Amino acid sequence: MVATDSVWADGWCPQARRCESPNQDERNAGTSIELVVVHSISLPPGEYGGDAIERLFTNRLDPHAHPSFAELESLRVSAHFLVRRDGRMVQFVSTDRRAWHAGVSHWAGRDRCNDWSIGIELEGLEGRSFEVAQYVALARLLRALRRRYPLTAVVGHEHVAPTRKRDPGPGFDWADLQRRLRWKAALFPATA
Repeated sequence: MVATDSVWADGWCPQARRCESPNQDERNAGTSIELVVVHSISLPPGEYGGDAIERLFTNRLDPHAHPSFAELESLRVSAHFLVRRDGRMVQFVSTDRRAWHAGVSHWAGRDRCNDWSIGIELEGLEGRSFEVAQYVALARLLRALRRRYPLTAVVGHEHVAPTRKRDPGPGFDWADLQRRLRWKAALFPATA
């Protein structure tokens, strides 16, 4: 269970295992964190449970370990959280800092979503389904984040960068997440 605000320290969730990424920086002073961007990732594609995602986000991924890793060699990315298939969470960046997850992005009339968002990766492959444990953990995490920040939307990477990204994709059940949270439909993309 994700803890309440009082036990978070400097933007770190105590229920998530900490694995700090160097791919982060300061948010601009006075930035209000209003957006959550949901992503999906699996490395190698379609394989779950290994340490390749953590290696990618900490710049330790061996580009020769798998043929699909070669194209990732110079990539410098991160997310605030990763939710594993069994619901366990890893946190890479304090929510008070900017993670490098959305890239060139736009939502609700604003560019540069990294500046004002929190990125959550779900271990999975775009277009495929996700596990119940992931929805449970994601809902708990989102509730905790909404207590800390004035969130106005929870969207997918596909919604903030539609010409470049397709994750988490059609396998992600937005309606299920909305039911679990019991939040207004206006906080979710129109596909929910």
